[in-house]
Amino acid sequence: MVTAVNRVDLNGIGMTSQRTRERLIQRLVDQGVSNTAVLDVIRTTPRHLFLDEAMAHRAYEDVALPIGFNQTLSQPYIVARMTELLLGAGPLRRVLEIGTGSGYQTAVLAQLVEEVYSVERIKALQQKARQRLRQLKLRNVHMNHADGGMGWAERGPFDGIMATAAPERIPEDLLQQLAPGGRLVIPVGGQSQHLQVVTRTHEGFETEIVEAVNFVPLRPGTVR
Repeated sequence: MVTAVNRVDLNGIGMTSQRTRERLIQRLVDQGVSNTAVLDVIRTTPRHLFLDEAMAHRAYEDVALPIGFNQTLSQPYIVARMTELLLGAGPLRRVLEIGTGSGYQTAVLAQLVEEVYSVERIKALQQKARQRLRQLKLRNVHMNHADGGMGWAERGPFDGIMATAAPERIPEDLLQQLAPGGRLVIPVGGQSQHLQVVTRTHEGFETEIVEAVNFVPLRPGTVR
Protein backbone atom coordinates (compact mmCIF):
# COMPACT_ATOMS: atom_id res chain seq x y z
CA MET A 1 0.00 0.00 0.00
CA VAL A 2 1.23 3.50 -0.80
CA THR A 3 0.69 6.74 1.03
CA ALA A 4 -1.57 9.57 -0.09
CA VAL A 5 -0.64 11.25 -3.34
CA ASN A 6 1.87 14.05 -3.57
CA ARG A 7 -0.38 17.09 -3.45
CA VAL A 8 2.00 19.80 -4.75
CA ASP A 9 -0.09 22.10 -6.99
CA LEU A 10 -2.99 19.64 -6.80
CA ASN A 11 -5.13 21.22 -4.07
CA GLY A 12 -7.17 23.35 -6.46
CA ILE A 13 -8.98 26.64 -5.90
CA GLY A 14 -12.59 27.79 -5.89
CA MET A 15 -14.90 24.90 -6.68
CA THR A 16 -11.96 22.46 -6.40
CA SER A 17 -10.70 23.79 -3.04
CA GLN A 18 -10.14 21.79 0.14
CA ARG A 19 -13.24 23.36 1.69
CA THR A 20 -15.33 22.08 -1.21
CA ARG A 21 -13.83 18.63 -0.76
CA GLU A 22 -14.69 18.60 2.95
CA ARG A 23 -18.34 19.26 2.09
CA LEU A 24 -18.24 16.25 -0.22
CA ILE A 25 -16.74 14.05 2.50
CA GLN A 26 -19.52 15.07 4.88
CA ARG A 27 -22.11 14.10 2.26
CA LEU A 28 -20.49 10.67 1.92
CA VAL A 29 -20.55 10.18 5.69
CA ASP A 30 -24.19 11.24 5.77
CA GLN A 31 -24.93 8.56 3.15
CA GLY A 32 -23.39 5.86 5.30
CA VAL A 33 -19.76 5.58 4.13
CA SER A 34 -17.78 4.83 7.30
CA ASN A 35 -14.35 3.48 6.28
CA THR A 36 -12.00 6.26 7.41
CA ALA A 37 -9.14 5.15 5.15
CA VAL A 38 -11.43 5.35 2.10
CA LEU A 39 -12.75 8.76 3.16
CA ASP A 40 -9.20 10.07 3.72
CA VAL A 41 -8.08 8.98 0.26
CA ILE A 42 -11.11 10.56 -1.41
CA ARG A 43 -10.50 13.74 0.60
CA THR A 44 -6.90 14.05 -0.67
CA THR A 45 -7.18 12.72 -4.24
CA PRO A 46 -7.63 15.61 -6.72
CA ARG A 47 -10.74 14.45 -8.61
CA HIS A 48 -10.64 17.57 -10.80
CA LEU A 49 -7.49 16.24 -12.50
CA PHE A 50 -9.51 13.33 -13.90
CA LEU A 51 -11.90 15.55 -15.85
CA ASP A 52 -11.53 17.79 -18.87
CA GLU A 53 -11.07 21.43 -17.93
CA ALA A 54 -14.66 22.33 -18.85
CA MET A 55 -15.96 19.87 -16.23
CA ALA A 56 -13.34 20.36 -13.51
CA HIS A 57 -15.43 22.91 -11.58
CA ARG A 58 -17.99 20.15 -10.89
CA ALA A 59 -15.42 17.63 -9.65
CA TYR A 60 -16.53 17.65 -6.00
CA GLU A 61 -20.24 17.41 -6.61
CA ASP A 62 -21.63 14.00 -5.74
CA VAL A 63 -22.60 13.23 -9.32
CA ALA A 64 -21.35 11.13 -12.24
CA LEU A 65 -19.69 13.23 -14.95
CA PRO A 66 -18.91 12.56 -18.64
CA ILE A 67 -15.36 11.71 -19.70
CA GLY A 68 -15.98 11.11 -23.41
CA PHE A 69 -16.54 7.95 -25.47
CA ASN A 70 -20.00 7.57 -23.83
CA GLN A 71 -18.26 6.81 -20.52
CA THR A 72 -18.62 8.49 -17.14
CA LEU A 73 -16.63 9.22 -14.02
CA SER A 74 -18.64 7.53 -11.26
CA GLN A 75 -20.16 9.71 -8.54
CA PRO A 76 -17.96 9.91 -5.42
CA TYR A 77 -20.52 8.05 -3.30
CA ILE A 78 -20.35 5.03 -5.62
CA VAL A 79 -16.53 5.14 -5.69
CA ALA A 80 -16.43 5.27 -1.89
CA ARG A 81 -19.12 2.61 -1.43
CA MET A 82 -17.59 0.12 -3.86
CA THR A 83 -14.11 0.64 -2.42
CA GLU A 84 -15.43 0.20 1.12
CA LEU A 85 -17.19 -3.03 0.11
CA LEU A 86 -14.06 -4.36 -1.62
CA LEU A 87 -11.99 -3.74 1.52
CA GLY A 88 -14.68 -5.11 3.81
CA ALA A 89 -12.86 -8.36 4.57
CA GLY A 90 -9.52 -6.70 5.32
CA PRO A 91 -6.37 -5.49 3.50
CA LEU A 92 -5.87 -6.58 -0.11
CA ARG A 93 -2.65 -7.27 -1.97
CA ARG A 94 -3.66 -7.75 -5.63
CA VAL A 95 -6.76 -6.07 -7.08
CA LEU A 96 -8.13 -6.25 -10.61
CA GLU A 97 -10.10 -3.25 -11.88
CA ILE A 98 -12.37 -3.70 -14.89
CA GLY A 99 -12.70 -0.34 -16.63
CA THR A 100 -9.89 2.15 -15.96
CA GLY A 101 -11.93 5.01 -17.43
CA SER A 102 -10.53 8.37 -16.33
CA GLY A 103 -8.26 6.65 -13.80
CA TYR A 104 -9.91 8.18 -10.71
CA GLN A 105 -11.16 4.94 -9.17
CA THR A 106 -7.77 3.44 -10.06
CA ALA A 107 -6.01 6.21 -8.14
CA VAL A 108 -8.22 5.64 -5.10
CA LEU A 109 -7.53 1.89 -5.12
CA ALA A 110 -3.79 2.40 -5.65
CA GLN A 111 -3.57 4.23 -2.32
CA LEU A 112 -5.37 1.48 -0.42
CA VAL A 113 -4.01 -1.81 -1.82
CA GLU A 114 -0.57 -3.11 -2.73
CA GLU A 115 -0.99 -3.63 -6.49
CA VAL A 116 -3.74 -2.61 -8.94
CA TYR A 117 -4.16 -4.35 -12.30
CA SER A 118 -6.49 -2.22 -14.41
CA VAL A 119 -8.07 -3.21 -17.75
CA GLU A 120 -9.54 -0.67 -20.19
CA ARG A 121 -11.03 -1.38 -23.63
CA ILE A 122 -10.75 2.22 -24.95
CA LYS A 123 -7.12 3.05 -25.73
CA ALA A 124 -7.51 6.85 -25.63
CA LEU A 125 -9.00 6.74 -22.12
CA GLN A 126 -6.24 4.44 -20.94
CA GLN A 127 -3.54 6.79 -22.23
CA LYS A 128 -5.05 9.79 -20.42
CA ALA A 129 -5.41 7.77 -17.22
CA ARG A 130 -1.79 6.64 -17.42
CA GLN A 131 -0.61 10.27 -17.64
CA ARG A 132 -2.71 11.30 -14.63
CA LEU A 133 -1.51 8.43 -12.47
CA ARG A 134 2.08 9.25 -13.41
CA GLN A 135 1.47 12.88 -12.39
CA LEU A 136 0.28 11.64 -9.00
CA LYS A 137 3.34 9.37 -8.70
CA LEU A 138 1.21 6.26 -8.24
CA ARG A 139 3.58 3.53 -9.40
CA ASN A 140 1.76 0.42 -8.24
CA VAL A 141 -0.74 0.37 -11.13
CA HIS A 142 -0.38 -2.04 -14.07
CA MET A 143 -2.50 -1.37 -17.17
CA ASN A 144 -3.81 -3.56 -19.94
CA HIS A 145 -5.71 -2.56 -23.11
CA ALA A 146 -8.11 -5.48 -23.41
CA ASP A 147 -11.69 -6.72 -23.17
CA GLY A 148 -12.58 -6.25 -19.50
CA GLY A 149 -15.06 -9.12 -19.42
CA MET A 150 -12.13 -11.50 -19.87
CA GLY A 151 -10.26 -10.06 -16.89
CA TRP A 152 -6.47 -10.47 -16.83
CA ALA A 153 -5.88 -14.17 -16.28
CA GLU A 154 -2.09 -14.03 -16.63
CA ARG A 155 -1.86 -11.76 -13.59
CA GLY A 156 -4.42 -13.58 -11.45
CA PRO A 157 -5.67 -14.81 -9.13
CA PHE A 158 -6.79 -11.61 -7.42
CA ASP A 159 -7.71 -10.92 -3.80
CA GLY A 160 -10.27 -8.41 -5.03
CA ILE A 161 -11.94 -7.50 -8.32
CA MET A 162 -13.92 -4.33 -9.00
CA ALA A 163 -15.92 -3.67 -12.16
CA THR A 164 -16.91 -0.12 -13.09
CA ALA A 165 -19.28 -1.15 -15.90
CA ALA A 166 -22.29 -3.45 -15.73
CA PRO A 167 -22.61 -6.82 -17.46
CA GLU A 168 -26.07 -8.37 -17.75
CA ARG A 169 -24.63 -11.37 -15.92
CA ILE A 170 -21.29 -11.84 -14.19
CA PRO A 171 -18.60 -13.13 -16.61
CA GLU A 172 -17.35 -16.58 -15.65
CA ASP A 173 -13.76 -15.45 -16.38
CA LEU A 174 -13.94 -12.92 -13.54
CA LEU A 175 -15.26 -15.48 -11.07
CA GLN A 176 -12.48 -17.90 -11.94
CA GLN A 177 -9.79 -15.23 -11.47
CA LEU A 178 -10.95 -14.55 -7.92
CA ALA A 179 -8.69 -16.06 -5.26
CA PRO A 180 -10.22 -18.14 -2.45
CA GLY A 181 -11.67 -15.72 0.08
CA GLY A 182 -11.52 -12.91 -2.48
CA ARG A 183 -14.29 -10.43 -3.23
CA LEU A 184 -15.80 -9.25 -6.50
CA VAL A 185 -17.71 -5.95 -6.39
CA ILE A 186 -19.73 -5.48 -9.56
CA PRO A 187 -22.90 -3.82 -10.89
CA VAL A 188 -25.08 -6.37 -12.68
CA GLY A 189 -28.09 -5.99 -14.95
CA GLY A 190 -29.51 -4.27 -18.02
CA GLN A 191 -32.09 -1.53 -17.54
CA SER A 192 -32.37 -2.53 -13.88
CA GLN A 193 -28.97 -2.87 -12.20
CA HIS A 194 -27.89 -3.83 -8.70
CA LEU A 195 -24.49 -3.65 -7.04
CA GLN A 196 -23.40 -7.12 -5.95
CA VAL A 197 -20.61 -8.45 -3.76
CA VAL A 198 -19.50 -11.99 -4.63
CA THR A 199 -17.18 -13.84 -2.22
CA ARG A 200 -15.33 -16.98 -3.25
CA THR A 201 -15.56 -19.66 -0.57
CA HIS A 202 -14.34 -23.24 -0.36
CA GLU A 203 -17.85 -24.36 -1.37
CA GLY A 204 -18.30 -21.93 -4.28
CA PHE A 205 -19.54 -18.34 -4.43
CA GLU A 206 -21.71 -16.33 -2.05
CA THR A 207 -23.56 -13.31 -3.45
CA GLU A 208 -24.88 -10.26 -1.59
CA ILE A 209 -27.09 -7.74 -3.39
CA VAL A 210 -26.28 -4.29 -1.99
CA GLU A 211 -28.31 -1.56 -3.72
CA ALA A 212 -29.71 -0.31 -7.01
CA VAL A 213 -27.17 1.47 -9.24
CA ASN A 214 -26.84 2.88 -12.74
CA PHE A 215 -23.63 2.14 -14.68
CA VAL A 216 -22.63 2.17 -18.34
CA PRO A 217 -22.83 -1.36 -19.81
CA LEU A 218 -19.79 -3.63 -19.91
CA ARG A 219 -19.09 -3.93 -23.64
CA PRO A 220 -16.98 -6.58 -25.40
CA GLY A 221 -13.94 -5.98 -27.58
CA THR A 222 -11.47 -3.10 -27.67
CA VAL A 223 -11.34 0.38 -29.21
CA ARG A 224 -8.15 1.90 -30.57
